[in-house]
Amino acid sequence: MKEKKILITGNEAIGEGAIQAGCTFYAGYPITPQNELTAYMAKRMPQGKRIFIQAESEVAAINMVYGAATTGVRAMTSSSSPGVSLKQEGISYLAGAQLPAVIVNIMRGGPGLGNIAPSQSDYFQATKGGGHGDYRNIVLAPSSVQEAYDFMFLAFDLADKYRNPAVILGDGMLGQMMEPLIASHKSQVTSHKDKKKSWALTGCQGRKPNIIRSLLLGEGALEELNLTLQKKYQVIQKKEQLWEDLFLDDAGIILVAYGSMARIAKSIVRQLRKQRKKIGLIRPISLWPFPNKIFQGISAKLKKTKFLVIEMSYGQMVEDVRLAINGKFRVEFLGRAGGGIPAPQQIIRKINSMH
Repeated sequence: MKEKKILITGNEAIGEGAIQAGCTFYAGYPITPQNELTAYMAKRMPQGKRIFIQAESEVAAINMVYGAATTGVRAMTSSSSPGVSLKQEGISYLAGAQLPAVIVNIMRGGPGLGNIAPSQSDYFQATKGGGHGDYRNIVLAPSSVQEAYDFMFLAFDLADKYRNPAVILGDGMLGQMMEPLIASHKSQVTSHKDKKKSWALTGCQGRKPNIIRSLLLGEGALEELNLTLQKKYQVIQKKEQLWEDLFLDDAGIILVAYGSMARIAKSIVRQLRKQRKKIGLIRPISLWPFPNKIFQGISAKLKKTKFLVIEMSYGQMVEDVRLAINGKFRVEFLGRAGGGIPAPQQIIRKINSMH
């Protein structure tokens, strides 16, 4: 496998990862701070005779992705917070029709148009099903440029495996930063095309016609679909929980953070460990399914352990942490929003106050 190290932004790494993972259709609409991704796809997709469309709106883009996904190709879109809000109806349609697609959200400050600074305030939108109906997205949160690239392979694979939308949830910091990337340039297009998608719309030559829809008006039909979806979500919850953890064996305080915020938290943990302070870290990688297993598996000997959840929001993931812990441990929160990033000194002060 041919590999080389390149210096690249997170946005561009996501684009290259999508291409190497076999994405053959992209539709998007510009919005900061993810414009480099759209620009990268505009350049790279035609080079491989793949489809790039700058749609007339976010609503148009997600519905183009819906149409492409029905044919079985790997399709994606990307945007930032308010743009993703406009896509929510289409994402719900994708989930209802059980179609695989990847949606990238490089979050910015909100609510409203907000600003172009990094934020994590779209957690609820991504993990709870931001559109209408009882549905779930698979949600992955990279914390480095390398992971931004690597997780595109995983996102497309999980979307195909479960016929479900998958979301890459990043932020303006991750999208804009530049880091070294080791990128494999062995295309995955052939390997994933070898897996036949019997449900896809391919012209119904030599078979009965497939029907893909989420409008079900017959008595009991929509409830039956919802029951099917819930069974699928239970399987995903059981099999696809992902996380990173550090120094949990003796931790008196465990920091919980994801994405860019986890980078800061990890550096603090390592710094305080050098000072012989018993600090640990849990970094959720799959935000849905949320990694309940690691929280529920915290040793009973750590009865006095406390958790500090740190977010670039005023408290969203903290709710899932509290649900996972189920009252067994004390949970505190530190957050900033609107483009504010909790500083290391602020976090250390909070940790010291918890002893």
